Amino acid sequence: MRLFTAILFNKNIEASLYQTVERLRASSKSGTFTARENLHLTLNFIGETKRLDEVKQAMTSAVRKAKGKKFSVLIRGFGKFKRREGDIYWVGIEREEELWRLQKDLVKELKETGFFDIDDMEYTPHLTLGRRVKVKDSFQAKEFEAGILPMQMEVSRISLMKSERIEGKLVYTEIYHVELD
Repeated sequence: MRLFTAILFNKNIEASLYQTVERLRASSKSGTFTARENLHLTLNFIGETKRLDEVKQAMTSAVRKAKGKKFSVLIRGFGKFKRREGDIYWVGIEREEELWRLQKDLVKELKETGFFDIDDMEYTPHLTLGRRVKVKDSFQAKEFEAGILPMQMEVSRISLMKSERIEGKLVYTEIYHVELD
């Protein structure tokens, strides 16, 4: 199974983010855009593994060590990662210490469990809107960003997600979660 840990959004945030995806699609000549049901905030990419129980145990341990309290994230900002084949456009997350601590604790627990390939570089949380995007010549990034209202959401759980292609479509499925107090 191809796995990653993530924070999923409530329906209101998901709907608002998807409107932003659709605005980007309308402003673009080409690209691959995130499906509404796939919008999430990645904490850690794990990759291919059959060691599901060990991942679950690492998640539970990380939440316990971080004292697993609910916290809020502020979704704000807009940017892109430049790519030759088309850029990756994203919406950002304001720095929230509880989020950074939880993500780092997950890295530590996963590595101690034997997942040595887990990325332990500085965490830069973002929500991918589209990949390989080539915007129209008339696209104005500042104007586009002005249309993205800041959104705050309480995080009350972290999820273990399975990524797979079903009939050519990328599908993310929650297969486990750990509640925050």
